Amino acid sequence: MDAASLGAVGTIVVGLAAAAAAIIGQRGANRANQSGAVLGGYSTLVDNLQEERDKLTAKLAENERRLAEAYNELSTERTEKAGLLAQITTLTDENRQLRERIADLGGHPT
Repeated sequence: MDAASLGAVGTIVVGLAAAAAAIIGQRGANRANQSGAVLGGYSTLVDNLQEERDKLTAKLAENERRLAEAYNELSTERTEKAGLLAQITTLTDENRQLRERIADLGGHPT
């Protein structure tokens, strides 16, 4: 082979090597882009989950506050109910005594 043929073959080999290197480099770039997209998607997912957790935590705190208010109101109502029951018992006993007294005095209790 003469020098011109060797030069042409060398150019072809160098071109093929450069093409192979470009293909391999592009594959690496694609992997990096995909990896970046996956990490970006993961970051968004984590952010969304943290926002949802924060909203649920706030809702839980509000529900706990409302539950405490409801228990407090129920306790107040029970106390009031107990007072009313005591008053009913007192009035019932007093009415019984009054009826007995009226009967003892010769009257007719109504």
